[in-house]
Amino acid sequence: MEYTYRPRQVCSVQIRFDIEDDVISNVRFTGGCDGNLKAVGKLVDGMTVDEIEAKLLGNTCGPRPTSCADQLARAVRQAYNETHSA
Repeated sequence: MEYTYRPRQVCSVQIRFDIEDDVISNVRFTGGCDGNLKAVGKLVDGMTVDEIEAKLLGNTCGPRPTSCADQLARAVRQAYNETHSA
């Protein structure tokens, strides 16, 4: 299932990815640092929500309290919670 997330306090304006059970694939960012975010997408491809959170949650960018990577970790958890709620 494709999921779309609107990040906050970062340069990217949209994150899209596929979620199948708890596995994330096909991560695409709109806006932000193109090369770096393409690399992030490749690195997390096939990872679980827990793995992505463990690696990326809390990562900051400059003076911001968040980053595109942190926003991805938040997005995959939100997608998982929404698709697995009772």
